[in-house]
Amino acid sequence: MTTVTLGHPDSILHEAAAAAVVRVLEAYELEVDYVTGNRAELSARMAAGDIDLFVSAWLPDVDADWDAPALGMEAFGLLYKPSFGWALPTGAAGHITSIADLPGDDGGVGRNIVTPASVLERVRHCVAMYGLTECGFTIEARPDEEAFQHAVRAIEADEAAILPLWQPHFLHHGGRLRLLDDPRAALGNDQQARMLLRRAARDELDSDLLDELDELTLGNKVVSALDYAMRCEGMSADEAAEAWQRGKLLPR
Repeated sequence: MTTVTLGHPDSILHEAAAAAVVRVLEAYELEVDYVTGNRAELSARMAAGDIDLFVSAWLPDVDADWDAPALGMEAFGLLYKPSFGWALPTGAAGHITSIADLPGDDGGVGRNIVTPASVLERVRHCVAMYGLTECGFTIEARPDEEAFQHAVRAIEADEAAILPLWQPHFLHHGGRLRLLDDPRAALGNDQQARMLLRRAARDELDSDLLDELDELTLGNKVVSALDYAMRCEGMSADEAAEAWQRGKLLPR
């Protein structure tokens, strides 16, 4: 095999992680063809055998349908560990360290929770688990990008705003957010970002390459930095991945 067809979800974060994987493929002198699209399109392409390597599926829950044997793919490797959490800007409401502290708060924390629409159900579940509606908290769902810009403004102003976000994420880069504890485990399980390999491709790819991919660990901090570099510093996915590979993406 001289060309690998690599699929990834259509988002900046997934594009960034895929570019880091591509650095490994290119070291083995493989050409890469990219496939992206919406969820249904990617599932159909995998089922048709049109994707050799997919970066990545969040397992076991978020992307459980992509781990289905019917797609002809097998999960391997562990690139990073996605985790959903509620955060506050580091300089705001220092007395609040846990979601369980919110019902007894004297009003220092904003009562309106602006949430990305993609995580609305997770936020609703958490609000219900902690009885926050009865304490005056409300939920305002916005398109994801609008919610992210709201979070940017809150971070810049050190506003005591609850920010529901997955990590890795560009907003987690730079240490300007602190996560709240979740003693009731209302936010759901941590995930594993795993690659999916077309089963038939295992016999076509170099075993040393597969071993190297299987051992490749990016981590949440690196993926957050890649996401930030693309969104906020104008880098392409390839430029961000090269900066990471050269040790220039994160402070030493």
